[in-house]
Amino acid sequence: MDQVTARIAAVLTEKFDVPAEQVTARASFRELDLDSLSIVELYVTLQEEWGVPLDAETADADTTVGELVDEVRKLTDGRRPGGD
Repeated sequence: MDQVTARIAAVLTEKFDVPAEQVTARASFRELDLDSLSIVELYVTLQEEWGVPLDAETADADTTVGELVDEVRKLTDGRRPGGD
């Protein structure tokens, strides 16, 4: 598991109480029981950690963890959270 995937999984399990075994690339936010407010909070959390412009308005309940990971990877280009 790469750093982006691991961090997103950690945020989902720690902040949103999603069971770790449910966090897979194919899992949708709906399957993880994230409502629209939780999705926005997830995106804001990741924006603050990585300093990247994630747009929560493009996400919906059918967005998957894998799609979010891909989006963050593109925006961070290998940087660590906090812009290191």
